[in-house]
Amino acid sequence: MITTNDFQTGLTIEVEGEIYTVVDFQHVKPGKGAAFVRSKLRNLRTGTIMEKTFRAGEKVNKAHLERKEVEFLYKADDEFYIMDVETYDQLALNEKQLGEKAKFIKENQRFNLLVFQEEIIDIDLPHTVELEVSNTEPGVKGDTAAGGSKPATLETGLVVQVPFFINEGDVLRIDTRSGSYIERA
Repeated sequence: MITTNDFQTGLTIEVEGEIYTVVDFQHVKPGKGAAFVRSKLRNLRTGTIMEKTFRAGEKVNKAHLERKEVEFLYKADDEFYIMDVETYDQLALNEKQLGEKAKFIKENQRFNLLVFQEEIIDIDLPHTVELEVSNTEPGVKGDTAAGGSKPATLETGLVVQVPFFINEGDVLRIDTRSGSYIERA
């Protein structure tokens, strides 16, 4: 158990049987009445953001998440097969469990699973990944000075906006948090 005075950004807590991470919090001491803590919590199962107010010093359960390093092996149908790098156990995740993050995963890539009481809650990807362009319109000479962007389909099916000088076969560095192009790798 921890108190609301121990809140910090990124802390995982258990409230009413759900697991949340603290996105933002603010200690408020009004001129009249008792102090309280106003917080924004992100549900790790659904991804929704909830605003909740706690009394100052109120106790909440801390959720202990275990991080397991895994490697993505292959995809068959809608199943992503991964292997625990310590125990070599294999398990299958479906696209619903991975959500939008499935578009950033390619074979032999390592990432972390966040596990709470033997239940996979989320995956923790690196901030950037390198993916190859599989389809885009060819760049035309002289387009680089004008600026602007065009859509490019990457090897995992992700579509991002890229500058005109990017061609098929180029390897790009992509931000996994925003899904945007950073630079050529």
